[in-house]
Amino acid sequence: MTRVKSICVFCGASNGKNPQHMENAIAFGKMMAERGIALVYGGGRIGLMGAVADAVMKNGGTVIGVIPEHLDDIEVGHKGLSELIVCKSMHQRKVEMFKRSEAFVTLAGGLGSLDEAFEALTLRQLGIHDKPLVFLNALGYWDKCLEMIEGIIDDGFARESNRNLFSVAETLEQVFEQLEAEPAPKFDPREKLL
Repeated sequence: MTRVKSICVFCGASNGKNPQHMENAIAFGKMMAERGIALVYGGGRIGLMGAVADAVMKNGGTVIGVIPEHLDDIEVGHKGLSELIVCKSMHQRKVEMFKRSEAFVTLAGGLGSLDEAFEALTLRQLGIHDKPLVFLNALGYWDKCLEMIEGIIDDGFARESNRNLFSVAETLEQVFEQLEAEPAPKFDPREKLL
């Protein structure tokens, strides 16, 4: 059992069609702040990303945003954070976010969120880090993605044990319960991240 002090949240830079996703993002940010958990995220001020960050800040929490120069230049970067790190590339963004967080939570999002979540998942599979990763599957949003992972396992391209690399929560409360139930990481990953 471990106490997570920072969570890297992957989520959409759009609002999505169902307003429940936005409500979840705002509620999750508030819950993080109330628990004293810092938010690490992609540094944007729009969509679910901006909503999570605003909710953490509004409720007295700490927010560390990491954004590449080319996105900050077109004014997507959130200037009202505890800290905004501007980096050179999307790859460097992920490295910085991964280093600064103790767990990963994926809310509703698009291809970028999927890319980030799967990189975190792959790095855990390879033993680069041992941080928990939770998908919030509210409204069944990630059902098709989770079915795809099952298909990959069924077809022999991933091990059965890969199911243990992540967990799935149906509610925001379950996200925190699952994070608290995780054992402490087996090693310090900072030396292994590029």
